[in-house]
Amino acid sequence: MANLLLVDDDPDLLKLLSMRLTAAGHRVTSVESAEAALTQLAVARPQLVVSDVQLPGRDGLALFDEIHSRHPALPVILLTAHGTIPDAVDATARGVFSYLTKPFDGKALLDKVNEALALAAPAVDTATGNDGWRESIVSRSNRMAELLSEAKMVAASDASVLIRGESGSGKELLAQAIHRASPRAAKPFVAVNCSAIPEALLESELFGHVKGSFTGAVTNHTGLFVAADGGSLFLDEIGDMPPALQVKLLRVLQERSVRPVGATQSVPVDVRILSATHRDLDALMAQGQFREDLYYRLNVVSLHLPTLGERREDIPLLANHFLSKLTAKYDKRLTGFAPDAMKALTTAPWPGNVRQLHNVVEQVCALTTTPLIPLTLVQRALRVPSVEVLTYAQARERFERDYLVGLLKLTDGNAADAARLADRNRTEFYRLLQRHGLTPGQFKAEPPVAE
Repeated sequence: MANLLLVDDDPDLLKLLSMRLTAAGHRVTSVESAEAALTQLAVARPQLVVSDVQLPGRDGLALFDEIHSRHPALPVILLTAHGTIPDAVDATARGVFSYLTKPFDGKALLDKVNEALALAAPAVDTATGNDGWRESIVSRSNRMAELLSEAKMVAASDASVLIRGESGSGKELLAQAIHRASPRAAKPFVAVNCSAIPEALLESELFGHVKGSFTGAVTNHTGLFVAADGGSLFLDEIGDMPPALQVKLLRVLQERSVRPVGATQSVPVDVRILSATHRDLDALMAQGQFREDLYYRLNVVSLHLPTLGERREDIPLLANHFLSKLTAKYDKRLTGFAPDAMKALTTAPWPGNVRQLHNVVEQVCALTTTPLIPLTLVQRALRVPSVEVLTYAQARERFERDYLVGLLKLTDGNAADAARLADRNRTEFYRLLQRHGLTPGQFKAEPPVAE
């Protein structure tokens, strides 16, 4: 059910339209002038305005200009007579959502209203009210509302939470929201991406080290577990954690204490673990790449973030949210997306999810020369990202594997020669091969077969 504001100086038409829209399940407020409409907007903002162009005093076009200056994301549908069609077309170019030419049937009106409501950002967050704990998660979809309701219940406990979801779907934002809704909200929230830190450094980052424990350890270093003491530690891409570190992480979770690299004494820690992955941990366990006992420690509660394609009703809301944030960065007065541009966003495939949508909105913000972002710019931005959108860590991982494969092919599987070409000692090189599941024997040239 949506709140609609109806503006028309014809009492009979006003009553008829109000009845039709109310019968369709909407809440309708009716006024007979532009001045009354502006007064009503000051009291309560609707989700859509439907106005006649010909009004006493200030006309519908002037009303639209006033609404657009105050609430650029609020859609307006104009009702026009034949003589005012050119003005209405001009207004559409300036940002009016659509217009209907009198006489029109009820179905045409309802179709336009439903289309506007589907593509427009709502005035308020209707998913879970105005709770500050999830303020960074912009959503109105039922799917996300159910997820957030579950997340808030989980937050009250101290159970470990595993968040599953594709790259770019907002796993860290959900982890932050759970932390803010928990009794630990006043304590630190610390995040670490397990795939972005080299294996040799990840142990030190997590658990800390003492001075002199290895080459380059010139001072004591406090690990992230200690930094998060009393709060929450978010382990992103936990599926990429090396097996040796999985053992040490399990020990920390069991003993609730950490031993910095090179230290002789353990340090007690009180940390809630939130973890996330886009990988199939069940498949990794079957392959022996992820410990089953660690999995059950981390997966006390499992939450699954939907893809952006599974919550398309959030796309207009997210796009307008990003737009309002980016206008200051690019020092531009942007009023919104043209209706056909917003429709292109809502129907596009989003392999990179919310992160890709943000990138597209930022690109059009940077390039637009008009206050209303046109369809052509959106189409151009949608063509730029490749079908597969990789994070920096994923791109580096792929490059590293391809590089190792190329070296082994070049040396016919001779690991010693490949290590020399890579300027790495043989032990480190074998560790790299093991990390990527590569064995030199795969690349040895087949001996010629004797006739």
